[in-house]
Amino acid sequence: MFIDSHCHLDKLKLDEFDGSIEQVLSNAKQAGVQQMLCIGVTLEDFPSMRELVARFPQVAISCGVHPLYIAKHALIKDQLAAYVREEEVVAVGETGLDYFYDPDSKQVQQESFAYHIELANAVDKPLIIHTRDARDDTLGLLRDGHAERCGGVLHCFTESYEMARQAIDDLDFFISISGIASFRNASELRDVVKKLPLDKLLIETDSPWLAPVPHRGKQNQPAYVADVAKCVADIKGLTLAEVAAQTTQNFFELFKRVTPQSI
Repeated sequence: MFIDSHCHLDKLKLDEFDGSIEQVLSNAKQAGVQQMLCIGVTLEDFPSMRELVARFPQVAISCGVHPLYIAKHALIKDQLAAYVREEEVVAVGETGLDYFYDPDSKQVQQESFAYHIELANAVDKPLIIHTRDARDDTLGLLRDGHAERCGGVLHCFTESYEMARQAIDDLDFFISISGIASFRNASELRDVVKKLPLDKLLIETDSPWLAPVPHRGKQNQPAYVADVAKCVADIKGLTLAEVAAQTTQNFFELFKRVTPQSI
């Protein structure tokens, strides 16, 4: 069985699934996906995202403000704090830094990120980190904020082995692998995945984006996390069962507030 550790179910175009989130979850079940974590990216969208998945025990949720949204969507600290304290919220994020797509908002990104770290420690819930072209600042803010206390994951990882190793060694963080690792031009990332310890890896889709091979060009969905697991298994010379079992164990080690579900 598999767990999609990072997806955006509220961003799916449901007309491709008979207009029903139930069809998405049915597809996931048929693929052996027992659970998924639906990630919040703005405070404005959080209530509707929460309502969309509230009926489904196999879907956990997080709340945060994505670094690429922070310049246009105000960070209302009291509101974020109230949301992440809700019992059904199991993690803080998606937060982090992205200097590739928005290098002009570094300061506001850093201020938001620092507050997310502070809040995660206050509520004792792990962080979900987006990082791109901001290696030193990401690790520096995590260290300064003592993020090792709450733990977390660098999601959809595409950075260097050295960054991943520091996150693991210094902060006891996990590294999440997406379908990008299956892309033809991702040989450097595959080299990183090969070196990383399986007991610190998670798998994800980041759906509806980044559909893995052999689904390139399609809308991504949690069912495809099985293909990400196969990609990781092939890279590391392991069986699919080994990757499924260990990444599932890792997920529950990090997200302690998620109640395991069976399919």
